[in-house]
Amino acid sequence: MNNKEFISELSVRLGYKSADTQKLVNSLIDSMSDAFLEGDSVVINNFGTFEVKKKLERIIVNPATGQRMLVPPKLVLGFKQSDSWKTEMRNEGGRK
Repeated sequence: MNNKEFISELSVRLGYKSADTQKLVNSLIDSMSDAFLEGDSVVINNFGTFEVKKKLERIIVNPATGQRMLVPPKLVLGFKQSDSWKTEMRNEGGRK
């Protein structure tokens, strides 16, 4: 499902115009982005938790040349699904 399809489906479910739904989704994403930049997690009940994690620096080896390189630490966004959502997805088995 691409963005246009998602906005269309969401606007039908909410009973809003597509433009208003797009503004709502953009506002949600902006708010979540602000939380991530502050290092906060975002928890959505019955769905999961988005959190910023720090990956430590590490040494990698280029298999072709054998050259060792240091990869600096970085922040990555992680997602952990809730147990209820995980169970629901497992029980549905990918059925539509």
